[in-house]
Amino acid sequence: MSIINHNNIFIIQTKFNHYVVGVDKNGFNRFYYWGEKCPIEDYQADYCGFLTSNHTDLDEMAQEYTPFGLTMYRNVDIKATFSDGCREISLDFIKSEINDNNLKLYFKDKHYPLEIILNYETYNDSDIITKWVTVKNNGNDSIIFEKLYSGEFTLPGVKPYTFKNTNGSWGAEFTETKTKLDGGSLVFESRRGTSSHNNSPQFVAYQNADENSGNVYFAVLEYSGSFKVEANRYLYGKTRIGIGLNDFDFEYVLKGSESFDTPKIHFGFTQGFGNMSRSLNRFAINHVFPSEFAKAPLPVLYNSWEATYFDVNTADQSRLAEKAAQAGVELFVMDDGWFGERKDDHAGLGDWYVNKDKFPNGLNELINNVNNLGMDFGLWVEPEMVNPDSDLFRNHPDWTYHYNTRKPSELRNQLVLNMTKPEVQNYLYNCLNKLLTDHNIKYIKWDMNRPFSEVGAENLEHPKMLWYLHTKAVYDLVDRLRKEHPHVQFECCSSGGGRADWGAFRHFDMIWTSDNTDAIDRLAIQNGYTLTRPTKAMRAWVTDTVGYNRKTPLDFRFHVAMRGSLSLGGNMQKYSEEDMRISKEYIEFYKSIRETIQFGDLYRLLNLDEDEISSDIYVSEDKSKAVLFIAAVNTRCFKKKIPLYIKGLDDNKKYSFTFNNETIVKSGAYLKNAGISLEIREQYYNDIIIIDEVK
Repeated sequence: MSIINHNNIFIIQTKFNHYVVGVDKNGFNRFYYWGEKCPIEDYQADYCGFLTSNHTDLDEMAQEYTPFGLTMYRNVDIKATFSDGCREISLDFIKSEINDNNLKLYFKDKHYPLEIILNYETYNDSDIITKWVTVKNNGNDSIIFEKLYSGEFTLPGVKPYTFKNTNGSWGAEFTETKTKLDGGSLVFESRRGTSSHNNSPQFVAYQNADENSGNVYFAVLEYSGSFKVEANRYLYGKTRIGIGLNDFDFEYVLKGSESFDTPKIHFGFTQGFGNMSRSLNRFAINHVFPSEFAKAPLPVLYNSWEATYFDVNTADQSRLAEKAAQAGVELFVMDDGWFGERKDDHAGLGDWYVNKDKFPNGLNELINNVNNLGMDFGLWVEPEMVNPDSDLFRNHPDWTYHYNTRKPSELRNQLVLNMTKPEVQNYLYNCLNKLLTDHNIKYIKWDMNRPFSEVGAENLEHPKMLWYLHTKAVYDLVDRLRKEHPHVQFECCSSGGGRADWGAFRHFDMIWTSDNTDAIDRLAIQNGYTLTRPTKAMRAWVTDTVGYNRKTPLDFRFHVAMRGSLSLGGNMQKYSEEDMRISKEYIEFYKSIRETIQFGDLYRLLNLDEDEISSDIYVSEDKSKAVLFIAAVNTRCFKKKIPLYIKGLDDNKKYSFTFNNETIVKSGAYLKNAGISLEIREQYYNDIIIIDEVK
């Protein structure tokens, strides 16, 4: 997609849309337009004149990146203190650069050696645009930033927008919220050091939109730490949004000759939430996930946690592996308990050596057993944490975030390692690199089970930099290990979905969605997840958690988990012959459809909360095959003949499938507009329908 300079108005083009920014006659960076394409020659600069002494032209002006200073009284994106104490930024435009699908707009402060570059990138296969900001210190004295967002957005029109975000928690991640912003401010944020148990680092703004229609404006932040999304509707009716690193307890010091790139934002404009979800899913596969495994389907894995918890050893894990192999599992993962003096969650974190009592012959004996069963082997780690009862902490008590005058908070009996220290980073790299070098490990589950507290970092001259530096250290460590061990897949886990964000997708191959594996709850969790996150990365387990105060059948649990990257986590040692038969059949079936699930386009057809029925369909990119899921916990008042309109197929193609023991052949247009009739009365109804193009 091309980028056009039209008299310092820059038209950033995607296949269907324009995003238009520029520089006005006074040198201010400006936002002009976001939406469907218009003729290039029609775009022009608008100018804001003097209003009153209380409501200035800068308040009205739609800027692409707003600095603190002058007569700007609304929220800003960047604020800094210079060496002489000046806390204002005043920018002059320098130049623009267009190179293929990239645009750079250069600005510098009128007096100080601060340079700011607004960066944009487009993609030939996507309507998504990426933007971020580069700040450079071209002088000798440090510049201290107390706010440094990745970008600002101004939404079209003056009517109020409704915002979708999440208001979740541990075990209830991705619980959707809808909030109409009539005036004032709306903030979604994390102050925990991780991103996404509660709010999500994103915005989805719309007016009169639904799954299939209506203008939807959205952006996701590629960052796994403390973030902030700040939406405001001002006196002129304009809605503006800033998004980036959280300015709570924040500082970033830019020394002389240094530069800094903010986390990237991926954003777009679509008709309906469904188009947004599908465009983001395909964009992640093509442009974000690590390239080694981005186009490869994720394996079916078994994780031993719920079967054995901390009580792991070669014999018991080998017996579980035999059961998993019989069911058709491809990757066997041993979870917590294999290292140090780890008998429960009170000890051992930080001591990343194999427990000799549990594994007297080392890990390779178990790994060989697993490999001989035809499966790869994976392992759980929690590198950023340490137990006070550990050799690491006894030897290096100063390696945690702490204040000498405060008692540390031991959430889950553990403390957070100070990842800003090079010696901590090197220790963890050496431990994990040795682990991967000495063993045939193909998968690492990287966990983080608590947020930050007592955030003292005596090694830092500016301790409030730790929030960003910690997240960067995690990325750097994972990337370093990936480079050394390109055959290893990495899963991001943070006490469930605490880091299910686009920063994780850049560095990890998959994420752990939630510790809550209850199938009924998972229908809601997974629905909220897929709004802005890629299906391929969504690990979904079948476990023995059969419902809180309700029992769900095993096949129902499989049906829910197969809507993502299928995994197992129950105690298969206790499975009956019938349970094993069901597991084997569904795993084999999933392997036949997983390309469509993981790489296809998702259409959400019915919602359990709104319709009493949950139905999703996954359609292959060429629309030759689809997998339709239908599930209901129960329906009320003898509902029957509920229409299901099947979307996503080619209107002009014929499709064949079997439903209620009847072979149906219909066009994509008919299935979309007339649909099929559902009659559901039984509890825990579930069905999976394979739809094939008639050649």
